[in-house]
Amino acid sequence: MTQVSPIGKESTGPIALREGSRKKITGGAIGDCVHGTGVYEFLRTADRFGYQTFFLGAAIETPAFVRAIEENKAEIICVSYRNNPDSLAGILEKFFQELSEKNLIRGKVFYFGGTPSCIAVAKKFGRFGHFFQGRENSSVIRETLFVRDPAISPVRREYERLPLHAEALTPTDMKWIMSVDWYVPMIRSHFGLPSLDDTIDGVKKIAESGTVDLISITPDQNAQENFFEPEKMDSVRDGFGGVPVRTEEDLRRIGTAAQCGNFPLLKMSAGTEDLMKWASMGISTVNNAWGAVPLFWQSELDGRSTRPLAAAIRENREVVRWYAKQGIPVSVNDSYQWSLWDSSDVISVAASYLAAYNAKKLGVKTYIAPFVFHTPRQLSAKMDLAKMLANLEMITRLEDNSFVCLREVGVTHSSPDQDIAKGELAASVLLALALKPQIITVVGSSVTDHAATAEEVIASCKIVRSVVQNTGRDFPALVPDKDVIARKNHLVKEAAYLLDKIAGAFQAESADPLSDPRILAKIVTCGYFDAPQLKNSPVARGVLRTMPVNGGIDAVDARGKPLLEQERIADLLTSS
Repeated sequence: MTQVSPIGKESTGPIALREGSRKKITGGAIGDCVHGTGVYEFLRTADRFGYQTFFLGAAIETPAFVRAIEENKAEIICVSYRNNPDSLAGILEKFFQELSEKNLIRGKVFYFGGTPSCIAVAKKFGRFGHFFQGRENSSVIRETLFVRDPAISPVRREYERLPLHAEALTPTDMKWIMSVDWYVPMIRSHFGLPSLDDTIDGVKKIAESGTVDLISITPDQNAQENFFEPEKMDSVRDGFGGVPVRTEEDLRRIGTAAQCGNFPLLKMSAGTEDLMKWASMGISTVNNAWGAVPLFWQSELDGRSTRPLAAAIRENREVVRWYAKQGIPVSVNDSYQWSLWDSSDVISVAASYLAAYNAKKLGVKTYIAPFVFHTPRQLSAKMDLAKMLANLEMITRLEDNSFVCLREVGVTHSSPDQDIAKGELAASVLLALALKPQIITVVGSSVTDHAATAEEVIASCKIVRSVVQNTGRDFPALVPDKDVIARKNHLVKEAAYLLDKIAGAFQAESADPLSDPRILAKIVTCGYFDAPQLKNSPVARGVLRTMPVNGGIDAVDARGKPLLEQERIADLLTSS
């Protein structure tokens, strides 16, 4: 009798992760192949999802392999072979002949693992449902095990929404998800070429590569501003900043292109005008994975729209409310925008809290909390991590059973030299993993020189996946660093002080100043929120001075002395 090794017992968690009735899985290296590591690892993963697994070992002759399948009543059979491909055809022919004679083929799923040349031989038999070369994405492995993971990377089919649309995950669910050792973040990347046809072809290539779980489509500026009033478009600007989508059918074609490979989810950037129409169209065409809506921005504040600031805040909040009513997650990326305009770390942290606070007030159940590293570039690694940890601490104060935050980290680079940029990208994701994110947004290594092609997006995401696979679970913790913790605590204290001062200053004008569009506009016009690059803004004061101080970005006085918020606000009130 063939000796088999049950790898483990059924495991459970607070979220139902298993679907279907397939409970038994058997695998090993067949014939003269002694390379059983890959199939063993696959079975060990299956064990964690509750399968009853039987590892046969290496160099299992065909009769013994067939006998084990019969005895174990296995429903999924994993065959591994990495030796001479010339020998494989005969081995597999005998294998399937014996299975057929014993009526052991019908109703079973067969997977094959091996070298590319061996896979080419195995494909000719038409029996295997999936092929593995080694180190496949965890999302692919989960899909082949008929597993749905509602927080990370679900089995995806045509225009299927993220399961987390339906209802918020609870903090208990999140704690369990973060504790299991198969956890791997969803990989997201932006993509959009100046040609619609090239973009459609690129989306298909990216999907077929299986390297990206979510593709964010960026329309060109012409579309973002004037999609619903095409007569206002300037043809000279076609393709500037993204893909020139001009009709809803253009977006549907992009969505259709993604229905292959690993079936990546899609997310479309919001327009800078007619945000509600864009939100509705994003759901009806590409089934937006989540809504990304600014609070202060894409208004007269940054010049990307002509919308008056107070009106823009009011409209932006209504769009967030609309997403919430549809049960769709929302992300508000204002913290990154303030940092992009060289504001202080304190204001950036306060903005992060305000964004999440307004989302919760508007009924959002699942909040995609964005943490964009290396903005501005002068931040040191320690102080960058401290700022993100401060953002996280402020946001998680809002969590309860009706409001859960998923962490989305943005990893990037600054060098126009792609070889250097790839190294920067790897370093960036390594630092970002300290936040234990559920989503990693990857900026292609070519972005400082040109719009990333599909091949460049795939290459960049492979780098990120490699870092995650090699360090995501076992890398030494960065968070306990005393300098990081000290800076984090300082930023939390200062941001809380700033928000308290704002609430106190306007409490006579509003029952809830932090979610009142009129008051939110005032905190910009009065200078509570400000940035150096907003000088000569039609609405902001633009008088804030900031400088890199010990690796962080602080507000400073005219002589370059760092200011506490108490000092900055006092000066602000004196000068107003």
